[in-house]
Amino acid sequence: MTQPQKLSGFHRQGHAWFCNAGLPSDITISIEDITFHLHMFPLISRCGKIARAHEESKNTKRKTLAIELEEFPGGPDIFLIVAKFCYGFRVELTARDVALVYCASDHLEMTDEFGEDNLLQKSESFFHKSVLHNWKECILALQSSEPVLPRAEKLQLVSKCLNALSMMACTDPSLFGWPMKMYGSFQSPGGSILWNGINTGARIRSSESDWWFEDISYLSVSLFERLIKTMQKRGIRTENLVGAIMYYSRKHLPGLGRWRGEQGGKTRTVASFGLSPATVDQKVLLESIEKLLPEKKGESFCRFLLGLLRVALILNVNQSCKDSLERRIGTQLDLATLESLLIPTYSDSDTLYNTGCIERIVHHFITTESNLTAFSPSSLEMQASPSSESLRKVAKLIDSYIAEIASDANLKPGTIRALAEALPNSSRSLHDGLYRALDIYFQAHPCVSDKEKEELCNIIDYQKLSIDACAHASQNKRLPLRVVLQVLYFEQLHLRSALTGCLNTLDGEIAPTAAGAATSLGDTAGEIVERGGWVKFVRETRVLKLDMNRMSSRVGELEEEFSKIKQEMKSVTKSHSSFSSPRLIARKFGCKLVPRLSDAQPESLDRSGSAPRASVERARRSLKSRHSQSFS
Repeated sequence: MTQPQKLSGFHRQGHAWFCNAGLPSDITISIEDITFHLHMFPLISRCGKIARAHEESKNTKRKTLAIELEEFPGGPDIFLIVAKFCYGFRVELTARDVALVYCASDHLEMTDEFGEDNLLQKSESFFHKSVLHNWKECILALQSSEPVLPRAEKLQLVSKCLNALSMMACTDPSLFGWPMKMYGSFQSPGGSILWNGINTGARIRSSESDWWFEDISYLSVSLFERLIKTMQKRGIRTENLVGAIMYYSRKHLPGLGRWRGEQGGKTRTVASFGLSPATVDQKVLLESIEKLLPEKKGESFCRFLLGLLRVALILNVNQSCKDSLERRIGTQLDLATLESLLIPTYSDSDTLYNTGCIERIVHHFITTESNLTAFSPSSLEMQASPSSESLRKVAKLIDSYIAEIASDANLKPGTIRALAEALPNSSRSLHDGLYRALDIYFQAHPCVSDKEKEELCNIIDYQKLSIDACAHASQNKRLPLRVVLQVLYFEQLHLRSALTGCLNTLDGEIAPTAAGAATSLGDTAGEIVERGGWVKFVRETRVLKLDMNRMSSRVGELEEEFSKIKQEMKSVTKSHSSFSSPRLIARKFGCKLVPRLSDAQPESLDRSGSAPRASVERARRSLKSRHSQSFS
C-alpha cells in the first residue's frame, strides 16, 4: 500500500489527495488522473466557478459534489497550490509558477468578489512587482507560460514579459540583479561583482552586448520569434539581433556549427539559472529564422546564410524559404568562400555537389541590384565592395569552384558550360582559371569527345590567356587539334607584341617626353617576354648595348688624352730652353726629380735629355694596353 505523503495539511494516497482536516469530504475535483477529496466551504468561498457548480447541483440529491476540470492550467500541481490558498495555508509564489497560478485563478474566477485579496489579485501583484523588473524572473515566467499560452496571451502576460525583456536587453543589465555563477566568479550580466549574493558595487568593465543571447536561447521558436520582433520595434541594433539569431540557430541546428562565422561574445558554459531546454522543431525553426533575418551583408553573415541553405536542403524546408536564402546569398556572393560553396547533393542526383543551387545564386548576383548596407566593421566585418571588384571576385570564385568539382565522374559538360557562362565576359580579365578548370575536367573525363571539348573550349577567350597558359595549352595533348592551333596563333601574337615592346624600350632615340611611357611599356613587355623564355636574349642585348656605349666613350677619352700628350711633346722638342730646365719638363709630365739642378753632372744632363721620349713611349704603350683591355 502506498504510504501517505503529507504536505502542508494535505496528504496523497496513490492518485488521490486528501485534506487533514479530520472531516469527511463533500466535494471531489478531478484533474487529469488525479482526484482531490476536499470540502465545499473553503472552495466556494474563493472560487466563482465552483460556487456556480454548487448552485447548479442543489437540485440533485447527491451528498458529494463531483467536478471534473478539463484542460486546467498547470494541471494537478497548480491546483494543489490553489487548494492550499483556499484552505488558508501560506502560499509562496515564484517566477516558475506565477504565470500558471495567474491563469488557474482566472480559470476558477478567483476574483475579489469571492473574497478579499483573492488569488487572482495576489498573483497579478506578484507578477507586476517581482517579475517584470527582473531579467531572470521574467525569462522564467515567460518560459513557464508555454503550456497555457492562449490564456496567458489573453491575460497579456506574454506581451508584458516580451516588452520588459526587450527593454532590459538594451539597458544596463546590472540593474536587474540576478546573481549567476559564470567563469568561476559570481557576477551579474552587466559585470557587477557579487559577494554572498550582495551587489558590492564593483564593476567589471565590459563592452559585450551579447550577455542575453544564451538566456533567450531557452525559449521556444514562437516566443523567440516574437521577442526578436519586439526588440526590432524597440530599436535594438541590428547587429545584436542578428547575433542573437545566429546564436539561437547554432544551438538548435547542430549541423550549422561549422558554417556559422564567429561572433564576438563568449560561449556560456553554465545553464542559465536552471532553465529547461526548449523542444525545437528544426524545420519550423529554420523557416522562422529566415523571415527574421535582415537585408544586410557581411562576411560572417554570408557564411551563416550558406550554412542555413545547406541545412535547409537537408531538412527539405519549403521552396519559398530555399529561394529566399539563395537570393540573399546572391546579393553578397562576392563575400563567400570556396569552402562554403561546396554544398553536397542531398537528393537522388548522381553528382556530388549541388551545382544547380550555385548557378541560381550566381544568377541572383548578376540580375539583382544589391542596395544592401553592410554591418558595421566592429560587429560582422566587411563594408560593401565596388561592383566591378565584386564581379572579378565572383568570377575568380566560380572558376575555382568549377576546378574543384571538375573531378566528379558524373559531372556533365553542359553543367560546366552553364556555370562558366553564368557570368559575363567582362568579369574575367584573364581566362587562366577557366582554362585550368577545363583541363582538370578533361583529365578526369578522358571519354569526352573532341566535339564536346571544342564546345567547352569555345568559352575561353584565347586573347585573355597569359603566356604561361598559352605555353601549357600548346603542348596539352588533351586539347583538340583545332584548339591547339588557335592557342599557337595567339601565342605568336603575344610574343611578337612582347618583342616589339622590348625593342622599343632598347631604342636610345626615345624622346624624353615619351620616356615614362616607354619605360612602362618596356616593363610590361619585358615581364611577358620573360614568361615566354626570351629573358636571356633580352638581357644579353641590353648588356651588350651598354658595354658598347661605355667602350665608345672610353676610347674617345683615350684618344683625347693621347692627342694632348702628342701636342706637348711637339712643343718640348721645338723649345731648347725646355732642355735646360728638366724640372719644368718633369712638372709637365708629372715626374719628380730629387737631385737639384746645380748638383747635376754633364752626363746626367745627357740622360735627362732622352727622358721625355722614353716617357712618351711609355705613355703610348700604356694607352695601347688600356685600349686593348677595354675591347677585350
